[in-house]
Amino acid sequence: MRPGDFVTRKSYGGDVMFKIERIEQLKAVLRGVDYRLLADAPLTDLTASSQAETLDHPRSSTPQFRESLRRLAVSQMQLQEKNQLSITHKQKAAASYFEVPGKVLHLDGDPSYLRKCMQIYGELRVPAEGFYVPEPQMAEALYRLLPQIKPDIVVITGHDGILKHRKSGELHSLSSYKNSQHFVNAVQTARQFERNRDSLIVVAGACQSHFEALLRAGANFASSPARILIHALDPLCIATKLSYTSVKETISMLDIVDLTVTGLEGLGGLETRGSYRLGIPGILQSPEHE
Repeated sequence: MRPGDFVTRKSYGGDVMFKIERIEQLKAVLRGVDYRLLADAPLTDLTASSQAETLDHPRSSTPQFRESLRRLAVSQMQLQEKNQLSITHKQKAAASYFEVPGKVLHLDGDPSYLRKCMQIYGELRVPAEGFYVPEPQMAEALYRLLPQIKPDIVVITGHDGILKHRKSGELHSLSSYKNSQHFVNAVQTARQFERNRDSLIVVAGACQSHFEALLRAGANFASSPARILIHALDPLCIATKLSYTSVKETISMLDIVDLTVTGLEGLGGLETRGSYRLGIPGILQSPEHE
């Protein structure tokens, strides 16, 4: 087996697909293809996947995620139609208008997942800027980036997990998690920049993150209420829904849950106002932009 091969783990019944990141002596460092998971395993525990040709592309991901993307695209189209009708109902003839979806700043502790997210943001016409930032550096990065980019929505994600070697009964301690403390620090930095949860929407966390601590720090939506693995692109689904929901409307996790793969066990949050705005009249393009 070589770096780049797609594999599953025999000891876990082949439940998660991985890509070999690197090999160290007789162990492989593994990156989850569909789930935000880093792991290691003996080479003898690995089975090569016959799906290696297709799984590295977000559109060729699990059937559940393909269905999630389909529902997300349908939801986005319905939101746009609803927003447009709010104008035409007030006019005898349809007025010209322009759209301002909410802008996303996406910080990701995994460059591979970041590339997938940015590709899908582009396909769904969500204005987004993405940065690969290791989890311990996210708070500092947000301190620099928030004044520059001035986003409506911040996604803070990467890798996390409950530590194997922790004291019993310490599931609610941040010290029992790989990166939850770093995510909490980043959320707190975002809230120092903007306290209003509707003016700056924060989506935070990764696999098995400390859900309650992230909400207390100021996140609108976070993972993982049931401490489960979340799909690599679930935070994107939430951000996209918020980007195209009108500022006149408030949505809850119940409005978003069907767009995600892992549902209410993987993600939860607070009622939040959307960040999409319509402008009237339409803006004429100058020749150099046509």
